[in-house]
Amino acid sequence: METNTSNTEKVQKNFLEEIIENDLQSGKVQAIQTRFPPEPNGYLHIGHAKSICINFGLAKKYGGKTNLRFDDTNPVKEDTEYVDSIKEDIHWLGFDWAEEHYASDYFEQLYDWACELIKKGLAYVDDQTNEQIRENRGTVQSPGKNSPFRDRSVEENLRLFEEMRQGKYQDGEKTLRAKIDMAHPNMNMRDPIMYRIIHASHHRTGDKWCIYPMYDYAHGESDSIENITHSICTLEFDIHRPLYDWFIKSLEIYPSHQYEFARLNITNTVMSKRKLLQLVKDGYVSGWDDPRMPTICGFRRRGYTPESIRKFCEDIGVAKRDNLIDYSRLENALRDDLNKKADRVMAVLHPVKLIIDNYPADQTEQLEAVNNPEDESRGKRKISFSNTLYIEQDDFMENAPKKYFRMTVGQEVRLRYAYIVRCTGCEKDEVGNVTAVHCEYDPLTRGGDTPDGRKIKGTIHWVDANNCIDAKVNVFDRLFNTEKPDEVEEGKTFLDNLNPDSLTVLQGCKLEKSLQNVKPLDKFQFERVGYFSVDYDSATDNLIFNRTATLKDSWAKQK
Repeated sequence: METNTSNTEKVQKNFLEEIIENDLQSGKVQAIQTRFPPEPNGYLHIGHAKSICINFGLAKKYGGKTNLRFDDTNPVKEDTEYVDSIKEDIHWLGFDWAEEHYASDYFEQLYDWACELIKKGLAYVDDQTNEQIRENRGTVQSPGKNSPFRDRSVEENLRLFEEMRQGKYQDGEKTLRAKIDMAHPNMNMRDPIMYRIIHASHHRTGDKWCIYPMYDYAHGESDSIENITHSICTLEFDIHRPLYDWFIKSLEIYPSHQYEFARLNITNTVMSKRKLLQLVKDGYVSGWDDPRMPTICGFRRRGYTPESIRKFCEDIGVAKRDNLIDYSRLENALRDDLNKKADRVMAVLHPVKLIIDNYPADQTEQLEAVNNPEDESRGKRKISFSNTLYIEQDDFMENAPKKYFRMTVGQEVRLRYAYIVRCTGCEKDEVGNVTAVHCEYDPLTRGGDTPDGRKIKGTIHWVDANNCIDAKVNVFDRLFNTEKPDEVEEGKTFLDNLNPDSLTVLQGCKLEKSLQNVKPLDKFQFERVGYFSVDYDSATDNLIFNRTATLKDSWAKQK
C-alpha cells in the first residue's frame, strides 16, 4: 500500500509551522526572527515555558533567531530580581537568546513615534480621569463618547505631551490617546491610551522618565524595531491584534505580524501572576520557588528536569483553541525522563523495625544492588545488611486480607537484593501500635533466589538499621484540590480551593548510607516509593528530600 508522505508530514505540522514555511517559500520573509517578551513583574510559570519552547523551538527549526526582550513599561511592578530569575529559567530550560533587549531601550524612539502620530492627527492628550475614560468608552452594545479634548490642535497636543514628559503634571492628570474610533466594535480600538504619567523610578532608566508607554503601544513597535517576523503570543491577545496592526501601519514601520496560540491551562493550579503573587505574599507557600508552585523555579526545586518540561510542551502541541491539560501529563513526562536517569536507592519513609531472629547478631553483609536497570553504565553499589532492618509500616499487616502479598504472620516475602524471610510475629506498645516485626530468613535465598523453585509473590524494600542515615522528606501533592481553582461559588475565592494536604513533612525517614554525600538537586528513585530530589536547604547533617512525583498517578485514584 502506497503512503502519501506529503499528507503525513502535513498532519504532523502545527499551524505556526505551516505559516512559517509558507512565508519562507513565498519569499515574504528571508529569515525567521522571533522573540520571547516577558514583563519582569514576577517569576515565570509553566505557561511561559510553553511560550519559550514555541518561540525558541520554531526559530531553531527554521534556522532563525530568538531575542529575549523585557517589556518593562510599568516601573511600579517591575524589578531586577525578576529579570535575573527569568534569564536563569530560560537558560535552565536549555535555550539561549540571540540578543537581549528591553522595551525601555526604545523609550526615546517610542516617544518620537508618538509625536509623529500627534502630527498626523492620530493621537491627542486627554485631560479626563481614568474613571471618566472608562465611563465614556461605551459597551459592546453601545458606542463610546468622544473626549471633549479629542479635537485639540496638533500644536497644543505636542506642547502638552512634552510637558507631560517634563513632569509638569501629576499621575493620572493627563494621558496620551490614539485617535481611532469611539464607535469601533473592538473595544481596544476606542481611542486606547498610549502613555500615562507615573512618577516612579524605573529599574533601568531610573528617574529619567515620568511617562511610560502602554503595552499595546510599545509591544508592536518594539517588534518592528527588532524586525520580528513572527510575533507569537497567547490567544487572549487576538483582540489586540487590530491595534497592533494599526500602530505599525500608521507609523509606516517594519510590518511585524502577530500570531496567537492557545495558552497552557493545567488542572489543579492557577496561572495568574497576580494570584501567584498573592500566594507568596500571604504566606500560603514558602516563596516563588516553593515546590508546589507552577513556577519554573518551583518545578526546578521540586526536582523536575528541563528535558521533561520541554517534552511535555512538545507533546501537548500547539493549538488554536484553549483547552485544559491534566496535570498527570506533566508528571508522566517527568517519569519517562527520570526513569532513564535517576539512580535507584532504598529509603523507608514510615519506618518500623524488622528483626531477623535467626540471623547472626554480630554479622553484617555487603550486598550488591543495581543503580539503574535502564542504564547499565550506572553500575552497581554495595548496601549493608544485618539482623535489624527498617521496613515501611504499610508493608506489614497483622490481619491481612487474602490478596495481601507483603509481610504478615506466616507468609514469606522477598527482601529486595537480600533474602526471603517468613514473618513470625510482632511487638506492640501499650496502645497497640506495632513497634517491631519479627521474622526468620532462609540463608539459601541470598539475592532473592529460590533454589527449590517456590513462588514468592511479594518483594519489599528495606534499609539496614545499623548502617543508615536520617532525613526529612517533604511530600508534595496538588496545590489545589479542584481541577479549576478559579471557578468558585459566589462569596468565595480561589484560595478556598487550596489543598490542605498539599505538603506533608516526614521526619526521621531512614535512607541507605550511599546517600550521605548528596548535593542539592541530585535526583533518585526511592524504590517502590517515587522520585525524589535533594532540596536547596539540605546539608550533610540535615538531609532534606522533596518528593518530585510518585511512581504512578496516585491522584487519579483519589478523584
